[in-house]
Amino acid sequence: MSGARLRVDLARVLANIDAVRELIAPAEYMQVVKNDAYAHGVERIVAAAAAHGVRWFGAFDVPTGVRTRRAAGENARVFSWVTVGPEEISRAIDAGIELGVGDADYLERVAAVSAGRGIPVHLKIDTGLHRNGIRPESWAGFVERAARLQRDGDIRVVGVWSHIAETSDEADDRARAEFLDAVAIARAAGLTPEVLHLAASAAGYARPEFRFDLVRFGAFGYGIRSTDGAELPGVVAAAALIAPVTAVGSDTVTVGVGALDGLPSVLGGRASVGTPAGARALRTVGDTELTVAGWPGAAVGDKVVVFGPGSYGESTATTLAEAIGTVGEEILVRVSPLLPREYV
Repeated sequence: MSGARLRVDLARVLANIDAVRELIAPAEYMQVVKNDAYAHGVERIVAAAAAHGVRWFGAFDVPTGVRTRRAAGENARVFSWVTVGPEEISRAIDAGIELGVGDADYLERVAAVSAGRGIPVHLKIDTGLHRNGIRPESWAGFVERAARLQRDGDIRVVGVWSHIAETSDEADDRARAEFLDAVAIARAAGLTPEVLHLAASAAGYARPEFRFDLVRFGAFGYGIRSTDGAELPGVVAAAALIAPVTAVGSDTVTVGVGALDGLPSVLGGRASVGTPAGARALRTVGDTELTVAGWPGAAVGDKVVVFGPGSYGESTATTLAEAIGTVGEEILVRVSPLLPREYV
């Protein structure tokens, strides 16, 4: 390929998975594949991870869950947690997708569509992030209703889960205490969840007491560290945005990728890219091209790494994100789906 592309190192993804799985054992690892596997490509990421022994996948929405099921095969467990309507609930049942349920009305809709088929569900308690979930004061009635629906054969409660805010250790400790209370109440109502899951990447990596049975890893599995976070031993960026030099000026070169391909225009003057001569300042981001500080011997066709693991002096996705006050995964998921993905 001679044009811009997102190069994905599948071996690096698997190495990241291995590093994280070793750390969190005996808790299981869930590979989150929302936003087209953080722009890395659902089908290729899921197929590689499933062949490598990953058993759980977090798909966010049902259409992604269906794609994940096809790529992972029948033995994988696929979890989708966005609230959907009856048609997508039916698609989820047909595909063997486990649904996250954090709303009382949604529980009734899921049970009505399932109607004796016992769709597996994970009940969500709101532990303070307020990203849906049942409020603690309503939880006892909710799980009692879920237990009745389970006895009727309409649902099967296989998990209890939540999101945490990760704003401070103290807030997360309170969330964990609320989660444990919710689990006790669910069990008192007669439910016997197979898996408890509270933590995503950062808390799952850093705090063993948050791991429970299963940890949902999104960004870290792709080598995207937390903003303002320390480097992660064994976890390296798996994707690199690469584009060719299209013109050479007296002190700048022009590179064939730009804002229309997903790069934030405000990155100009705030980052470095990797070149055959090492790191060079990113000067401007136009609609279809970048300008970069030149280097001796620069030629049309030279490859520039806009972001990646840092092998050529380029910024990582998280470093770019920090420069503009956002998070590393946003840099990845903004990459246009029209840019080719190249797998190595």
